[in-house]
Amino acid sequence: MPPDDKPLRADALRNRVRILEAAEQVFSERGPAASTEEVANRAGVAIGTVFRHFPTKGDLLREIMKSLLARLVSDVETLQRESAPGAALFAFFTTLVAQAARQKTVLDLLAQSGAELSIPDAVGLLERSVDGLLRSAQDAGTVRRDVRLPEVMALLSAVCQGAVTGGWDERLQARTLAVVFAGLAP
Repeated sequence: MPPDDKPLRADALRNRVRILEAAEQVFSERGPAASTEEVANRAGVAIGTVFRHFPTKGDLLREIMKSLLARLVSDVETLQRESAPGAALFAFFTTLVAQAARQKTVLDLLAQSGAELSIPDAVGLLERSVDGLLRSAQDAGTVRRDVRLPEVMALLSAVCQGAVTGGWDERLQARTLAVVFAGLAP
């Protein structure tokens, strides 16, 4: 929704989606040097259109993170439907760590901008979704019964932070996840 919470026309909604997709790509590729003008060019809209939807760079970055959290919740729902219950939690860990590495620049820019990332509803929904994966994995016997959601969220945060801080290659990521998965196993 735009800042004034009015419903968007179909063309404005398409522009907003294009802006968010372009911004995620531009910030990931260019880092702090990325500009809103580059976002507008990549999205195929005028700079004024970007500012109508997102008055500040911080607003744009916050919306990217909200969008990412929504995609993560959707990923959990898909995994719950399409994966074996015991495998879904581990698949989500792997996906989240890979995405964290790609979102490093957006997270850094958000922190540098001093923008508050106040999206408790989205984070709460993600936690409830991960809790569902955890319970399913425990019911399937692939995760220890004494593991609780706060521990899983702490592990997810820690492993993602490792990916974000850099220096991770695919082998290190795979070895780290193997250690975490072995610790979760009964």
